[in-house]
Amino acid sequence: MAGVCQVTGAGPGFGNSISHSHRRTRRRFDVNIQKKSYFVPSLKRSVTLTVSAKGIKVIDARGIESVVKDILARGEKI
Repeated sequence: MAGVCQVTGAGPGFGNSISHSHRRTRRRFDVNIQKKSYFVPSLKRSVTLTVSAKGIKVIDARGIESVVKDILARGEKI
């Protein structure tokens, strides 16, 4: 599952590139994916997550404990 955020579930979007003459060709809008490591006190270890820029902001707002709990509840392996 390359290019998918583990926190928000955001994946690539698809659309058209439009040239000056208005010819349309298909293109892909990739998500800003980063590999980021967080220490989770409840697990007593670090976890490496594949997160988008928005996912990093969600972790900052809600806290890593809450986010990891939701990821594990979905059955995703960390």
